[in-house]
Amino acid sequence: MNPTEIAPSVVLGPADQPARSPAPSTALTGDDRELVIRDLHVVPVADPSHEILKGIDLSVRKGEVHAIMGRNGSGKTTLAYALMGHPSYQVTRGEVLWKGIDILALSPDKRARLGLFLAFQYPTAIPGLSVASFLRTALNARRRGIAGGDTEIDPSDPTRGGISMGDFRRLIREKMALLRLEDSFAGRYVNEGFSGGEKKRLEMLQMAVLQPEFAVLDETDSGLDIDALRIVAEGVNAQLSAELGVLLITHYQRLLNYITPDVVHVLAAGRIVRSGGRDLALQLEQEGYGPILRDAGLPDLGTDEAEAPEEEPQ
Repeated sequence: MNPTEIAPSVVLGPADQPARSPAPSTALTGDDRELVIRDLHVVPVADPSHEILKGIDLSVRKGEVHAIMGRNGSGKTTLAYALMGHPSYQVTRGEVLWKGIDILALSPDKRARLGLFLAFQYPTAIPGLSVASFLRTALNARRRGIAGGDTEIDPSDPTRGGISMGDFRRLIREKMALLRLEDSFAGRYVNEGFSGGEKKRLEMLQMAVLQPEFAVLDETDSGLDIDALRIVAEGVNAQLSAELGVLLITHYQRLLNYITPDVVHVLAAGRIVRSGGRDLALQLEQEGYGPILRDAGLPDLGTDEAEAPEEEPQ
């Protein structure tokens, strides 16, 4: 994930934790290969009276790709940010279990160190910080692990657990080649002056370098032309394995022409209203969201183009 974008330096102490209803026990579930979301309710911190997610239940195992589809404003990005601990959102009820731990009690950086990753729909520019420095720092932090208190481990020191500069150069060149990026890309400042395609390829480069165990890809296809979309999709497909679970959030079916999901979920009015296989995405492409919304007893308020996009938190 892109740690500077979701305030990893903010570590919530007991007094700072958002208020939420008591969750069930977070004892080990006996299955550390599955992310389990139970009855997740989320509100924006700026307006706690406006509930965006109204009870999400979802399980994604390593080795699976689940696609979340929905109109603008349905809560897709809210779900992504809530999973990673964005400070603009507050979980009021529910739990998210990963490796037997309710990660909602953890700060964003600890969630990342547990192997979670978020690719942003709108990556932020960081002037003055090179891509190479950013990635090496993030990788070393990931290697420290969730405890982070072992005095024998110093990720910035290659003799005490950190990656050596030579090993890092070899790693980043290998991963940049995967995404068809020139070597000079590593010396550029993070997202400064990047095209839409370059920003999304940097998100995928972060994923390739950090090697998460669970990745949330928030509208990776947003703003991409067909060539950039194909390159980004190839980068994702090259990383799929039995040791990686993926929650793929997308607005249109076109991304699923390149990344084949195991399960497709339709998110509407803060809830998952339909789940199915690849054919569900094709149905949405042909019929739109209207029939599914009506079947769920929800109003069909028109096309996506007529709706305002989900607001990006500040």
